[in-house]
Amino acid sequence: MPTDLILGTAGHIDHGKTSLVKALTGVDTDRLPEEKRRGITIDLGFAELMVGEYRLGIVDVPGHERFVRNMLAGATGMDLAMLVVAADDSIKPQTVEHLEILRLLELPAGVVALTKCDMVDAEWLALVEEEIRELVQGTFLADAPIVPTSVVTGEGLDRLREALRLAAVESMRSRAARLDAPFRMAVDRVFTVPGHGAVVTGSVSAGRAAVGDELFLEPGRIAVRVRGLRNHDRPVEEVCRGQRAAINLAGVRHDEIRRGHELGAPGHLRASRRILAEIRLASDAVRPLKHRSRVRLHLGAAEFLARVRLLEGDAIPPGGSGCAQCFLDKPAVAVWRQPFVIREESPVVTIGGGIVLDSDSDPLRRPTSEDLARARNLLATDPVARASASLYFAGFGGWDPTDLARTAGIDDPRPIADRLRAAGDLRTITLSHARSIHVHRQSLRRLGERIEAMLGRLHDEHPLRGRFDRRNVAHGFRYVGEEAIVDAALVELRDAGRVRLTNDTVGLAGRGPQLSQNEEKLLRQIVEWHREAGLEGPTLADLQARTTRNHASVPQLVKIAADQGDLVQIQGDYHIHAETDRAIRERLAAHMASGQGMTMSEMRDLLGTTRKFAVPYGEYLDRIGVTRRQGDLRVLAAAPPTSAVLDGNPSDVQRAPQHSIGE
Repeated sequence: MPTDLILGTAGHIDHGKTSLVKALTGVDTDRLPEEKRRGITIDLGFAELMVGEYRLGIVDVPGHERFVRNMLAGATGMDLAMLVVAADDSIKPQTVEHLEILRLLELPAGVVALTKCDMVDAEWLALVEEEIRELVQGTFLADAPIVPTSVVTGEGLDRLREALRLAAVESMRSRAARLDAPFRMAVDRVFTVPGHGAVVTGSVSAGRAAVGDELFLEPGRIAVRVRGLRNHDRPVEEVCRGQRAAINLAGVRHDEIRRGHELGAPGHLRASRRILAEIRLASDAVRPLKHRSRVRLHLGAAEFLARVRLLEGDAIPPGGSGCAQCFLDKPAVAVWRQPFVIREESPVVTIGGGIVLDSDSDPLRRPTSEDLARARNLLATDPVARASASLYFAGFGGWDPTDLARTAGIDDPRPIADRLRAAGDLRTITLSHARSIHVHRQSLRRLGERIEAMLGRLHDEHPLRGRFDRRNVAHGFRYVGEEAIVDAALVELRDAGRVRLTNDTVGLAGRGPQLSQNEEKLLRQIVEWHREAGLEGPTLADLQARTTRNHASVPQLVKIAADQGDLVQIQGDYHIHAETDRAIRERLAAHMASGQGMTMSEMRDLLGTTRKFAVPYGEYLDRIGVTRRQGDLRVLAAAPPTSAVLDGNPSDVQRAPQHSIGE
């Protein structure tokens, strides 16, 4: 069974690329009437060539400078290249630019075809070969054969086929086939066939697809079905990585698709307008690439306008490289280590390129040294290091082990995810019985640091407060998306002894009210007065009437006592001592244990008080979920369920207080 690879042509206009492909395959790849009339290639052409055990799908690209964007679209998915140089014309501007593009796309192997050799003498031919050898120094074609050919005489065609076979062997040695990866194909042509509907073509860059398969078209997350498949005009049941494919799609109109769209296996691809990348500037670039520069970015078969935000320094010099985030004018689809090319916005010339590190990272406005170290880990040979970095940059956006095929080039993710979990990097937070989210432990740690910073500011602003409303604190971090994530960070802070945490409040450990000796004494008196009062707790006015000084501090001191758990707020400024509350609930629990309810009058009589205190206390029990109303009766209510679990262990982090009647 032949091995399929994609071969791309490259070279200056009128250097004989299309004629050479026709001589090798018998196929004229100029298909458009305008191409026939003008005698030049304008858009992509396609043919097929067998060389030994390799079946090469040839993508013939235009050589005119005005059609470089079409050339870049055709370069998507190339496995090897054939750089074409006319012997009578030697090296020209697009020869140089196309070679730089192929270098930036990190092709592993190729050949140089020297065309029109029947038109020059031996001395001139040797001079052109020397110029080519000088041009390709330092590129992937440095040691590639230069094969003189002529489509008129047939000279060199057999030697060229053998050189292409050897280049195919080298290409397979340098890159994995990824046949078992999720399916992916960038769309480079779209048309419609009467009676069949939309048809797209492209080079399959990973995986397999068969007739009847469900795929997704991105950007747009359009669900489609494979109605039919062709490979170089042959109907087939399946296409795979390294093949040219024409795919008849059901579920979408052809006018909804454009060049640059991508087909992928369900859940594999994700569109984003942010790309974390390593950018490499060409050594012959006329100027440095400055922070916040605008460029044209060619990724896959699509072109984007992008703003480049450098993460290290203010500029990348010619020949240099650096880490950056690219903010695109429209959503793009990318995968880990996918190469791209950047060109100046105006004049439109190629200035460099790069590789994708992360295709959907959060904005890094002030990148830390850890951010940069994790970005470098995305280039590591160790798959666990890459997977950990992928999880790190996913933040709280939702990560799944299957994402590793897209974000780290790992096609068997489960063992790697298990190693991340064993190392402690992968934390799982349960959101509900059916939902959970995976996050990196460093993401939780950094969230905890931000929570600590917020609490520190609150303590500074309110020195008499020992704790703060937990819901209000969590609201400040709603950008993480799920309250359970904030809960998990709080639990980690509590377990590390950094915060004091209750169902309703949170405060920094070691931070509390900054009270004078007189205020400390008054606080103890207030707590004791409530203990002595039982259910008929004093009002603020009563407390202030009893004090000889610090009248203004009384409301805050009552709040401090409640924050510390000494007092329980029943209603407004009505508080009782925590021990009183506990004793009363025990009495009521014993009375209602048989399942019988109590009227308010019965509760009042049992507690030996008046409606002034019995009514608000009964409403308090209803409010916190200890009792519930059944007509005129109150009965015991079931305790609410735990709402947050970290790594499968119940925590004390609930959205509603959990009280029992005898607590």
